[in-house]
Amino acid sequence: MQITAAITHSKGELALETAEVAGPKATEVLVRMVAAGVCHTDAAGIEQFIPVTLPAIFGHEGVGVVEEVGLAVDDLKPGDKVIMTYPSCGVCDYCRDAHPFACDQFNFLAFSGTFKDGTKRFSQNGQDISSFFGQGSFATHAIVDARNAVKVEGVTEDQLAYMCSLGCGVQTGAGMVLNVFHPRPATSLAVFGCGGVGMAAIMAGRIAGCSQIIAVDVNPGRLALALELGATGTVNPKAVGDVVEAIKDLSGGGVHYAAESSGVPQLTLTAVQSLRRLGHACVVSVTGPGTIELPIEPALMNPSCSLTGVTEGGSNPQVFIPQLAEYYKAGLLPIDRLVRFYDFADIKQAFADSHTGVTIKPVLRF
Repeated sequence: MQITAAITHSKGELALETAEVAGPKATEVLVRMVAAGVCHTDAAGIEQFIPVTLPAIFGHEGVGVVEEVGLAVDDLKPGDKVIMTYPSCGVCDYCRDAHPFACDQFNFLAFSGTFKDGTKRFSQNGQDISSFFGQGSFATHAIVDARNAVKVEGVTEDQLAYMCSLGCGVQTGAGMVLNVFHPRPATSLAVFGCGGVGMAAIMAGRIAGCSQIIAVDVNPGRLALALELGATGTVNPKAVGDVVEAIKDLSGGGVHYAAESSGVPQLTLTAVQSLRRLGHACVVSVTGPGTIELPIEPALMNPSCSLTGVTEGGSNPQVFIPQLAEYYKAGLLPIDRLVRFYDFADIKQAFADSHTGVTIKPVLRF
């Protein structure tokens, strides 16, 4: 089938071109794309910080409508609306134990550009094209393994378009809070970085009943939106002398939970230092260049604090994404407040606006 896709032939480039997509193999489905979120992880691949083999089609927050299913697929059918999410093998110990986010094959399936069998589904003039995160959703059609396509019922295509980031960004931020922290009601949460992931963590903190949610960011506009979405207080590192002291002043000695989603390495240490005794910090961001030294004894051991790293919010997407969809439909997870739509042809502008912070969650419409 001929499709239109944003193809990266060399580092840092994107071009809308005609390509071909093969039909689905036994466990796969062909999806007509409705929309796809633009994420910093896609930019990391396009810029080759994540060394995906080029040429490649990026995009990993796709939503769409199933058009064709493989012979072994029995839980999806043509016409089903789906949210595409991260790949997992389904057979390793971690997948069998309902922890697909820790899949043994995650790096291979997400970043090698191939599917489980080591082959590719996109091509152009006879040359194979890699796909990102087992989907490559910057295209008018894409192939995804059925276990990584989550059916959503009771929504229109327009509503589905707002739900792109449930497949990755919102899943990551909300999952960090709901699946990793499991916060008790009336506890405190600090969220470092108020992009899409951080905003999802703030919304999830409100869902969980946290009585104090402190948003930390250098962008005043994002801090203002964070207050509208559930934060009870804010800290702008550019406006305070000491971020840790500012958080401790607001929280009465430190927070129970600290969520690091900014990607700034130093803020991992700041998050840990912001905790009260028995506190728990979690890192979900792809950090930028730089290293930190974490003093184990004063930072972790003596106050009995915990530091966790997790991918994709520690979620089992076939269970968690439908829960998030219900929160959204009930008005408890207003992710539409983060979204700005762009025509597929304007993909470069969408990336530029994401990079500068003009838009929290750019979403491409097909």
